[in-house]
Amino acid sequence: MLIETEDIFLTVKNESEGIFKDKGSKFIAFAFQVYSEDSIKEIISDIRKKHFSARHVCWAYRLGAKKQNFRVNDDGEPSNSAGKPILGQIQAHNLSNILIVVVRYFGGTLLGVGGLIQAYKEAAADALKNAEIISLYELKEMKISFNYIDMNTIMKIIKDYELKIVHQDFDNECTITLSVRTGLIQKLTEIFKENNATNHTF
Repeated sequence: MLIETEDIFLTVKNESEGIFKDKGSKFIAFAFQVYSEDSIKEIISDIRKKHFSARHVCWAYRLGAKKQNFRVNDDGEPSNSAGKPILGQIQAHNLSNILIVVVRYFGGTLLGVGGLIQAYKEAAADALKNAEIISLYELKEMKISFNYIDMNTIMKIIKDYELKIVHQDFDNECTITLSVRTGLIQKLTEIFKENNATNHTF
């Protein structure tokens, strides 16, 4: 039972790379599918280690189906000359749950603010051109508890709504942890309650 909701977003399927060169400077872009700020920090840290001789490591990310959580970083470049044009490409492609990092190796010639904006934009755009864009649902985990006698009813709901079981424990009181589309959480909460199951999301 598929229901259209606002929990759908576009992102990159796998890591992709792009490159842009100008006056000896080389801009290497990396695009990643991400789900948390912790994972973003780890990725940026790894890139800094791998490209330790790079002059700048600039980035932008956006998280969530509603696209409200975003951040940019110029890493020493002139204000708004790096992170903002990278984010601009994320916005132009209507993407979320994505991190784009652009590593700059300085070629000895200053590009000026306009040149930098163009370079970071083109590098990010090239990474996205080389990426496979996919549509995903924003998910949260929901844990439900119910009596064994209600098992068949609960399992039918899970099947009807095509929910993924993450963990289950069947005893006198049964518990199942489900991966649920955020757009269905309120509706499923009411349905489970009507069928003698308690639940919470986390």
